[in-house]
Amino acid sequence: MDEEFTELVESDPIHLVITERKLKCLLNGNGNFSLSTLPTTTQDPQLSTLLTTTTDGRLYCPRVFDGWSCWNETPAGQTTYEPCPFFVLGFDPNRFAHKQCLKDGSWFRHPETNASWSNYTTCVDVEDLAKRWTVMTIQEIGYIISICALIISLIIFCSFRCLECTRVRIHKHLFVSFIINNILWIAWYRAVVKEPGVMNEPTNGVWCITLHIILQYFLVANYFWMFCEGFYLHTLIVFTFARAEGKLLIGFYIFGWLGPIIPICLYAICRSLDPIENVRCWATQQSAYNWFLSVPVCICLVSSLIFLINILRILLHKLHDNHRRNPNQTIRRESGVTPDHNNQNAIRKAAKATLILVPLLGLHYLLTPFRPKPGSDWEIIYEYISAISMSLQGLCVSLLFCFGNGEVRTVLRRRFCRHLCPSKSLRGDYSCAPTSMSVNNKTMVIRRQSENFAEGDAEACL
Repeated sequence: MDEEFTELVESDPIHLVITERKLKCLLNGNGNFSLSTLPTTTQDPQLSTLLTTTTDGRLYCPRVFDGWSCWNETPAGQTTYEPCPFFVLGFDPNRFAHKQCLKDGSWFRHPETNASWSNYTTCVDVEDLAKRWTVMTIQEIGYIISICALIISLIIFCSFRCLECTRVRIHKHLFVSFIINNILWIAWYRAVVKEPGVMNEPTNGVWCITLHIILQYFLVANYFWMFCEGFYLHTLIVFTFARAEGKLLIGFYIFGWLGPIIPICLYAICRSLDPIENVRCWATQQSAYNWFLSVPVCICLVSSLIFLINILRILLHKLHDNHRRNPNQTIRRESGVTPDHNNQNAIRKAAKATLILVPLLGLHYLLTPFRPKPGSDWEIIYEYISAISMSLQGLCVSLLFCFGNGEVRTVLRRRFCRHLCPSKSLRGDYSCAPTSMSVNNKTMVIRRQSENFAEGDAEACL
């Protein structure tokens, strides 16, 4: 056998499957065969169609291999059926394709191409495909909305120097990872997922594999920066790192941007060396090497969950201590405030803090493994909820930590009032006075910095 042909079928498992199906079709399925023992004449494309000699005098369409399936001799005027090929992405192997044999003993030809045509349209679940296209459209729209909100938030954080602090620096890097990750997902959907020809190509394009690797890198980096957010918040509440925040920030830079390189390199090297996995532009989600990426991501999510539980424990403990130390401040008959009402307020505050931290730490991804069974009624509902929560996470983070931030609203009001309000007295109501957070004996204290606020920083907010 020709050496180039042997190398091709051995390096490409899809091509190998197609070649074996073709050879089995040409041999009429009789006997065992091996690619290394068959003569090179079976490679002749003219042998893909074999005319059949019949003894019953009936007219038959000849046996033919159309590139995917083998269609046996079929009596004229009948339609034959074959299982849909399992190796074509998007086809359901439990369905059947069909091919029509005309009354003159020839296969049906497509009116546009005038070529023998096999009908594989039935291999696709059109209703399910429409639902999945709707899911992808929801994701694209959500990603675009998140990108716009994150870019505006990033511009705000970078424009006002008085907002600059360690917490905001971490926010900015998290926002950048969100923006790039969302842009890459949109590019992946439009260039690969929505182009079946790309995924069904027997060989992988360099651009396609590169896009996949870059996408996975920023996806892991996004999770790593969520971990940095949770770690910093936990550190700020539990410990005092006022003197080591600079070193801590450098550690975050290294972990957030350089940390994902290690699992990505291991994933890319192992998958590229495996001929079974190195197909279809690496678009298949079920890969034996996904654990290189899923393990560090799961560690980050579980750690963030532990941070959240400990933060809430400290918060509830603090609220309980405040209530126990000052019981008379909450029991006022004239205001109608009772201890039970105060406890409800404390629980409400804790619940609010939990809801705020969930999108920041990416903890909603912990629900992803609990996927309904394929084909169940809950599967499409799960897909819709997952698409909305994943694509709009960037919007939620920007709303909670930029547009919903009191400091940001203060500096924005001051900037707009300077240009819109003619009276200086009206402008003077909004002073740029950011807040700082320190921890003393595991108790959070929020201090206004109006007294020590430098004049240069005030000008930076105008």
